[in-house]
Amino acid sequence: MNKTIFFLSAILCFSVASQAQLLQEKQQFTKQDTLRGSITPERAWWDLNYYNLNIKVQPDKKFLAGYNIIRYKVLEEHDVIQIDLQEPLKITAVSQDQQALDFESVGAAHFIRLKKKQVPGEYNELYVQYSGHPKEAVRAPWDGGFSWKKDNNGKHFVATSCQGLGASVWWPNKDHMYDEVDSMRIAIDVPKDLMAVSNGRLRSVYDYEYGDFKNYEWFVSNPINNYGVNVNIGDYVYFGEKYEGEKGTLDMEYYVLKDNLEKAKKHFTDAPKMMKAFEHWFGPYPFYEDSFKLVEVPYLGMEHQSSITYGNKYKQGYLGRDLSGTGWGLKFDFIIIHEAGHEWFANNITYKDIADMWIHEGFTAYSENLFLDYYYGKEASAEYVIGTRANIQNDRPIIGRYDVNHEGSGDMYYKGANMLHTIRQLVNDDEKWRDILRGLNKEFYHQTVTTKQIENYLSEKSGIDLSKVFDQYLRTTMIPVLEYKLSPGKLEYRYTNVVKDFSMPIQLLIDGEAHDIHPTTEWNTSTLITKTPKLLEIDADYYIESIRL
Repeated sequence: MNKTIFFLSAILCFSVASQAQLLQEKQQFTKQDTLRGSITPERAWWDLNYYNLNIKVQPDKKFLAGYNIIRYKVLEEHDVIQIDLQEPLKITAVSQDQQALDFESVGAAHFIRLKKKQVPGEYNELYVQYSGHPKEAVRAPWDGGFSWKKDNNGKHFVATSCQGLGASVWWPNKDHMYDEVDSMRIAIDVPKDLMAVSNGRLRSVYDYEYGDFKNYEWFVSNPINNYGVNVNIGDYVYFGEKYEGEKGTLDMEYYVLKDNLEKAKKHFTDAPKMMKAFEHWFGPYPFYEDSFKLVEVPYLGMEHQSSITYGNKYKQGYLGRDLSGTGWGLKFDFIIIHEAGHEWFANNITYKDIADMWIHEGFTAYSENLFLDYYYGKEASAEYVIGTRANIQNDRPIIGRYDVNHEGSGDMYYKGANMLHTIRQLVNDDEKWRDILRGLNKEFYHQTVTTKQIENYLSEKSGIDLSKVFDQYLRTTMIPVLEYKLSPGKLEYRYTNVVKDFSMPIQLLIDGEAHDIHPTTEWNTSTLITKTPKLLEIDADYYIESIRL
């Protein structure tokens, strides 16, 4: 028996081990997991409209205090509203229409009893004041919280990150992904020798006449998910450029530590290159109104909407390493390309439940090889994405458990990317495939979605029933195995290690001659011109394994 597999490269630096805090498996779930991860009755009756977040950050004390005014539309009558804020932060006051309100806390979920009658169709506001020492991130961005660092000159260098853990780790909000706020104001007081950078556009900088603080006011005019909101504080300098894109002139803005200005001006040339490639593949950048920013931070990076955070140390690849083992991964700065790719898949199209996090990470990991495709060609991009299979663990399914704030396996990155690369082969029409990817971002523009919506769209637009392909790669840890027999003038074949009724066409070479076959779980036979076939090779663009019997 001769078994053909895709051999793993030595580079495993972006495997699940490096993402353990965010993507860890859980065997038991608590009431807190349900309160955090489900659409509770106290969340379902109201729809977010506007956040007005105001905070004062004191880096010397690792302390913050502030308030959030939450505007919402009433969908149904109710008298209890759930607002989330994680310990050790504390809610110090809640009011509506200047009336103080009582609340009961169940861990990070705070149930506020309203006095005012909630009339469907009306808009109301809730004032939530809070303060405390927020959770400190140990290994951002995978564990989340505040990163309290200092730069090489001894100045404070501070940033937030909170995917998975939740934005309620540092500010009070409706901490579930299904409901995005329509717009948002973010006002931040920081020491006068520092600058605060957040999402959207900088509206004003106010220097208080008395005291040692300045206020930076930012405004986000597009819908934004909670974990996409961030605060970055440092001894920043600014530079920028204009990009002529599909929707007109886009402001591309960069905030970096003062000592890194010249280095950043050279290195950030990947940003307009990224924009050109991704607008080609995915359609217009989704947030022209809010600009595009790269902001230097003391951790690796994150896809904060219109405020991409950057900490790749001005190196090519992933901290100087090629995640594919092919050499192609050193043709770009991984953090600029990957995190900016999330502007389309995470920030424009957002999962409703974190169990469907593959929608963010699978498509965005796939965007890396599409960037290569745009600049270096289809063969280079294929080599890259195939090379990233070295990072796949097949430890558990890509889709997590619903309603308990639980992500699937870290394989959502490169197993997800290779699934999409395989589907591209099934579509077998690159312009049609590009239209499908652009269509996704148009169909689901500024929306929260489920896996099923994405599956149905890809099947409908490709004209191929992809349901079993998705079941196979998203919901199991099995990689399809093609079993085959070669004999004079004949090829026999079938799939094993697959879900029920799995069927997927593939292309292969027999002694150098191309053949298209459509295996199922039953034995099939193809007649060959070659009377004495010796070598069968499967097109590596298909993510399968094979065994010769």
